[in-house]
Amino acid sequence: MSTGLIVAIIVVAVIVIAVLLFAMTRGRRVAAERRRQRMLETRREQAANEHRQAAETRTGRAEEAEHRARVANALAERERAEAQLHEETARAHERGLADDQLMGDDATAQGEVPRDDLAERDDVTARDEDEVAARRQRTNR
Repeated sequence: MSTGLIVAIIVVAVIVIAVLLFAMTRGRRVAAERRRQRMLETRREQAANEHRQAAETRTGRAEEAEHRARVANALAERERAEAQLHEETARAHERGLADDQLMGDDATAQGEVPRDDLAERDDVTARDEDEVAARRQRTNR
């Protein structure tokens, strides 16, 4: 064998080894990049799930708060209505329209039957008022 052939074989072997080393390090870099991408995707999914759970929790709390607000609003409206009822009753007393309520105990003692408050508010017919009065007289006996 000639020396030139040996040198050529050695040069080819060094080149092949260099190419293999380059390919191996490049493959490792590609594999490492893929691992980082998978890890990043997993972290993204975890973060998205955590935010969704937090959003669901806050949505539930917001719905509860809205419900409490509706209940509080309904209670406030009821209180306003009761205040308005008391105000209207006060006006009726001022005008003398509710004297029968004030004299109710005295009238009952004298055999008279006071007019029913519900009859005034709901425009109950005179016949219904008479029935209410008759029932009261029966219960007073």
